[in-house]
Amino acid sequence: MNSLENTPDNALAGRRRVLALGGAALLAAAVPGPAARAGTADAAAPIARLDEALLAAMRAGESTPFAARYRALAPVIEQVFDLDAVLASSVGLSWATLPEAQKAALRAAFRRYTVSSFVANFDSYNGQSFRILPTARPVGNGDVVVPTKLLSADGSSVALDYVMRCGPVGWQAVDVLTDGSISRVAVQRSDFRALLNSGGVPALVAGLDRKAANLSGGVVMG
Repeated sequence: MNSLENTPDNALAGRRRVLALGGAALLAAAVPGPAARAGTADAAAPIARLDEALLAAMRAGESTPFAARYRALAPVIEQVFDLDAVLASSVGLSWATLPEAQKAALRAAFRRYTVSSFVANFDSYNGQSFRILPTARPVGNGDVVVPTKLLSADGSSVALDYVMRCGPVGWQAVDVLTDGSISRVAVQRSDFRALLNSGGVPALVAGLDRKAANLSGGVVMG
């Protein structure tokens, strides 16, 4: 995944393809006690909902209009992910200083891009399945990593680790690590910085909207 404009568009074509929303260097943790284990089980529940919705989208496939699949997935993505936290982390320190109008424009564009990414990447079903591993682990600042695998019918798999954080609405994902180390947030931060440096918030909004349009085949999402 090299840039915003070159994000892969097919979920099983390679180990860097799944769009996920990621954090880095979250590998070491102490063995949790009973309370922590209960917390990690709660943290996995949103990922189970996400996996179910993604499988439904895959089974619907490209024969179902993109807009219909988008409408089905959007509320699940918004429940499972803390999109505001992901966006703020992806923009970096400058997020706090942006005017509210620019933040609102970025939130809308980022939502369209994120949901469109999932719709485009999970668009066909060939016997795939998801498995949540029983090795969820707490990490710093109260966050928990929930490891999963996307399994294909031929036995190959893609590892996806969801970084979960408990906030006012419960556990939500704030990052996704592909292969246990490729951080979605880190990749986005690099892409976003280049666009922000070249043209500020308008350039980033335009870049997100352009990518969403490419993913949707030109279908404009609200």
